[in-house]
Amino acid sequence: MSQNALPGFRDFYPAEMSERNHIVRAWREVARRYAFSEYDGPPLESLDLYTRKSGDEIVSQLYTFEDKGGRLVALRPEMTPTFARMVAARANALRKPVRWFSIPQLFRYERQQKGRLREHFQLNADIVGEADVTADAELLALAVDIMKELGLASSDVRARVSDRRLLQALLLHAGVPEAQLGVAYGAVDRMDREKRGDAEERLAAAGVPADAIRFLFELARPMTADALRAEYGGHPALQAHVALLDRYFAHLEALGVADWVQLDLSIVRGLAYYTGIVFELFDRRGEFRAICGGGRYDSLLDALGGVDEPALGFGMGDVVLGELLRARKLMPAAAPALDYWVAADDEALLPSVMSLAAALRTGGHSVEYALRPQKLGRQLKSAAAAGAVRAVILSATESANGRATVRTLADGSERVVALAQLRATPGGYGVVRGGDGFADVR
Repeated sequence: MSQNALPGFRDFYPAEMSERNHIVRAWREVARRYAFSEYDGPPLESLDLYTRKSGDEIVSQLYTFEDKGGRLVALRPEMTPTFARMVAARANALRKPVRWFSIPQLFRYERQQKGRLREHFQLNADIVGEADVTADAELLALAVDIMKELGLASSDVRARVSDRRLLQALLLHAGVPEAQLGVAYGAVDRMDREKRGDAEERLAAAGVPADAIRFLFELARPMTADALRAEYGGHPALQAHVALLDRYFAHLEALGVADWVQLDLSIVRGLAYYTGIVFELFDRRGEFRAICGGGRYDSLLDALGGVDEPALGFGMGDVVLGELLRARKLMPAAAPALDYWVAADDEALLPSVMSLAAALRTGGHSVEYALRPQKLGRQLKSAAAAGAVRAVILSATESANGRATVRTLADGSERVVALAQLRATPGGYGVVRGGDGFADVR
């Protein structure tokens, strides 16, 4: 039997599980603050749900098979098709705007590389039913506030934003034929991954004029919203798009995240279904893949589920985010696993040990004790190895007098306290990781 997980899959030992839970807690907490409701769907869906969105070529990237009922099914590679199906099923009954999030495990059979595995967990956050850029700003603010929640700053991460509508208007204004917009989008999207000469040859072969090709590569230069307005705000075909982007940046300022955001017209989001503002989050040192990506996809729900509603959303995976947090030393160490270890110097006291453990657990604490007879020293070594904060030590003499010793394992300090107080204080027995709240009866 192999001792390793399948290629591209991960085992989550307790330490790795603690890191994953740290990220997931931040996702859930910030989504809650933004009034998003959590949903989920099945990890197995009909294959055609994905081919309708991405075409038959997606099949080679999926874990797909025929089930026992003769249906072609696939492990979900993304959440948006499931989300669209669920929203369509209850579209008329849902309060608008819909603000939903999910944290699915996703599966793709593709080549492994840094920051990309064959499975990962991903936060999906979507808004349905609001066409105004207020929703676009709200969505990006949610993504940025997750970075803040995890201890990252604007010096660590930047959000690069663009607008597909503005980009299209700029390319048409520069002379790119409408029939070649797809080729132009592809060249912009691959600017940082492809030699300029190769892209120029492909664009020229597709019939894009030389002046338009030069303009296309100028789009990659840094540009502020003010510079965009000064350069293109006077062109009638571009005025409305520039004004919309101005409003978007004003909303980001009001939401307190504008200093994280950079206008970058080379952000295309290669997926064809995006229709408006798009964004990606990157670490500023350029060490990792995109942390997060998304944008507006006003036509997709209609195509997938027959629901004609404006929509936007993003996906944020745990793999790159975890790598970034570890690189910046922001991944916290696992919290102590145990609040208390209950020990005794006489195996005849086992019923008392178990009874006290039950009482402490009822109070909300995590508690362990030795399941077989052991000398007291061995029990205390086990308590330290388990990461217990405190040990409660029962001795034959003290127990008969209704007392126990509470030892703080980090410094060895001890207090003798009343067993009745340990058992009866409701819901916490003091602050476990601060003062213990016990009255000293020594």
